[in-house]
Amino acid sequence: MRRLCTLKAVKIRDVRLPEVIPIKYEPGYRTDRIGRYAGGQFFADVTGAYREGAVLGDDWRQEQRIYAVLHRFDDTGQHLGSDVLFAGVRADGDAVERADQTVTGWLSDIGPVTFCDIAIRPFRVDVDEVVFGLIDETSDDPEQSRSGPWAELYPQRLGFHEPWNGEYDT
Repeated sequence: MRRLCTLKAVKIRDVRLPEVIPIKYEPGYRTDRIGRYAGGQFFADVTGAYREGAVLGDDWRQEQRIYAVLHRFDDTGQHLGSDVLFAGVRADGDAVERADQTVTGWLSDIGPVTFCDIAIRPFRVDVDEVVFGLIDETSDDPEQSRSGPWAELYPQRLGFHEPWNGEYDT
């Protein structure tokens, strides 16, 4: 007896990020230091991050590293370079202030700047076993908590997705 195999039709979605991801400028919030300068676009921030593989316990403030970050992009959103400075750990009361002063200085150095919406392409920079960048985390796996095109900004953990209007999830 011969058995016939039938193939079940499976719809495969075309899941892709747009070439350029818009990021909305929000004064006084997570994207309040983004905009344009003579060389293109920038994303500046003071952020806490953990080294890859860090095990967090009760004293997480000793593990969280504070960084001053300035990512630069051309007018088309292509990554040009990043300045990343480790300012200390969260438990060191001066680390955030040091990082903030550093970012303020960097912005002054590239000035004048205009704070506004930007649109950038995915990129990645690794410093001190910490990932910085806009990473494509697109998935079509229904088991994941999110599916479809998704880009995550690290280490800030800002998630960008459809309708690609510059707004993000945290």
